[in-house]
Amino acid sequence: MPFESMSERRKFTVSLVKDPDSGWFAARCVELPEAISQGHTEAEALKNIREAVELVLDEHRQTVTKAHGKLIELTVNA
Repeated sequence: MPFESMSERRKFTVSLVKDPDSGWFAARCVELPEAISQGHTEAEALKNIREAVELVLDEHRQTVTKAHGKLIELTVNA
């Protein structure tokens, strides 16, 4: 099924790691390796990675639209 709506809700897995030296939290979206961020707190890192995921998805949509393609939902058993 094509992704038609920017407002659809999807779930992503985020890896969140606190650096023991700096105290910063590093966040990475497992499904979108391009989406990475950080924050002083866990909450800030999660807010920032949410924005990064939205930006990456928007970039994918724009790229596919320019190429006259489409995004297709793929379901796999994990």
